[in-house]
Amino acid sequence: MTCKQWDVVVVPFPFSDRPGTRRRPALVLSARGFNIRGHTVLAMVTTSGHRSWPGDIAVSDLKAAGLQMHCIVRLKLFTLDNRLLVKRIGSVPVNDQKKIGSQLKTYFPW
Repeated sequence: MTCKQWDVVVVPFPFSDRPGTRRRPALVLSARGFNIRGHTVLAMVTTSGHRSWPGDIAVSDLKAAGLQMHCIVRLKLFTLDNRLLVKRIGSVPVNDQKKIGSQLKTYFPW
């Protein structure tokens, strides 16, 4: 599957304390032109009940993003082979895209 930037997808995340994975949402950060080459750069999406992390952005429109509970985009970034993308469930709204983009610029100021 090839996605476009700002899509919310489901991917297998490894457990940190035991073997195996669990399907979780993630946000596509890389552009489709990069993604068509077989890999996608993603950010973690997690419930908002966790301890805060620098740069956390609350998702403002859960329905559009395909999420069922209050979530945040956490800028823990990773690259994943497109064959591991399970499905696309939505996309984040433009106002969230701007906030996330602004946070990324503070992390990568080029």
